[in-house]
Amino acid sequence: MIETIVLDIGETITRDDRYWASWADWLDVPRHTLSALVGAVVARGHDNADALRLARPGIDVGAEYHAREAAGRGEHLDETDLYPDVRPALAALRRLGARVVVAGNQTRRAGELLRGLDLPADLVVTSGEWGVAKPDPEFFRRVLDVADAAPSATLYVGDHPANDVFPAKAAGLRTAHIRRGPWGHLWADDAEVVGAADWRIGSLADLAEILEE
Repeated sequence: MIETIVLDIGETITRDDRYWASWADWLDVPRHTLSALVGAVVARGHDNADALRLARPGIDVGAEYHAREAAGRGEHLDETDLYPDVRPALAALRRLGARVVVAGNQTRRAGELLRGLDLPADLVVTSGEWGVAKPDPEFFRRVLDVADAAPSATLYVGDHPANDVFPAKAAGLRTAHIRRGPWGHLWADDAEVVGAADWRIGSLADLAEILEE
């Protein structure tokens, strides 16, 4: 029986459109160029920050992040960045009695912005706040600490096989792979993903049915 559902952030509950568009504008490269580079690194299984390094060789991503913040062009999240199924799906899960946690690889600032949206979740936390990021096993130990449920009663939902499905499964959690965003679509039918994921879903609305099972 699933008692707690933990959701990844990027391309699970939020769209990355604004994120990559803002980086393209900051680096002064066409948005479609950076988007194509993101697709290329995804297909290679590389870190998505490699797209920025391809767009500007030698870039110090951390330094540029701080420069953007100082210039007033830093991270931003609002209601339009949420996928449309997020609020109704999370609210439905809570009505069914599940504990709902949002935990993904994001900055401290992203955590603040997400909590400002007042999502129907019991907890919103980021890797930047924990000081450890997926796929590090310590991230999933932290997930279990806040889940307040046994690993077998905790479901982790995400789009990225290497960051979400495989390490969550290795930590003993149940897993759901969502066909959403470039990673979710690219690896949706991959044999390893199919074998590792307890469920494969196309929408967060599918989680209520899983919970009722």
